[in-house]
Amino acid sequence: MTRTAIVTGGGRGIGAAIAQRLASDGMNVAVLDMGPTEESVKAIEAAGVQGLGLEADVSDEASVQAAVEKVAQTLGAPTVLVNNAGILRDNLLFKMTHEEFQKVLSVHLGGSFLMTKAVQSYMVEAKFGRIVSMSSTSALGNRGQTNYSAAKAGIQGMTKTWSIELGKFGVTANAIAPGLIETDMTKSTAERMGVDYEDFTKAAVQQIPVARTGQPADIAHTASFLASEGAGFVSGQVIYVAGGPRG
Repeated sequence: MTRTAIVTGGGRGIGAAIAQRLASDGMNVAVLDMGPTEESVKAIEAAGVQGLGLEADVSDEASVQAAVEKVAQTLGAPTVLVNNAGILRDNLLFKMTHEEFQKVLSVHLGGSFLMTKAVQSYMVEAKFGRIVSMSSTSALGNRGQTNYSAAKAGIQGMTKTWSIELGKFGVTANAIAPGLIETDMTKSTAERMGVDYEDFTKAAVQQIPVARTGQPADIAHTASFLASEGAGFVSGQVIYVAGGPRG
C-alpha cells in the first residue's frame, strides 16, 4: 500500500529534501509551509507519486486541523509525519524579548505538538505510524538561542513521551538533531553574527570530525530510515546527525 506522509516546512531546505526523499521511497507527500510549495510538489510528483502543497500555520490549531483533514481527503490517511517547520529569532538573553521567546516556542514546540496530536488518530487506526521531529545540536545549548535551544530540547522530551504513549499502537516517535547543515537558515545565522558565510562554514568544519558541512540530503537519508517499515523497533531516540559524536 502507498503511505501518505506530511512534511511541515517542506517548501525548501531540509524539509524539501525530506519530502523528495520520502516520495522516492514511494510515499504520497503533502508539504505544509507558510511560503511557496510549488517546486517541492513538482519534485515529489516527478518521483511518480502524488504531491500536495498547503499553506498552513503549524502554531495555529484551526489551521493544523484544516490542513490535516485536507491531506486525508486528498492523499489518504497520513501515517508518516515529519515535524520540520521552524523559525529563528536569535538574540542574547539580555536582549531577547518575551515575544521572541514565545514565538519560537509556539512554532517549533507548539507546532510539533499540534501536528502530532492531529495525525495520531490516523496512525492509531492504521496500527502504523512514524513521527520524526527535528531537534538540533542547539538543544545542548548555543549562544544567542535561549528560545531555539529550549524548543529543540523540548522536542526531545515530547518525542520520548510519544514513543511511550503510542508504541503499543505500532507508532514510533524519534527525533533528528542536525548539526551544521548548509541551508538559507544557516546563512541567516552567519549574517546575524556578522561573519562571512564562507569563513563561518570553514571555521565550523574544523570542529567537525568528518571534516565537512552537512547537506539537506544527510538529514533526508536519516528521516527516510526512521519513516520506513524496517525502523519499527527504533523509538524514543534522538539521532545527532552532526558529523561526529554529540549528545
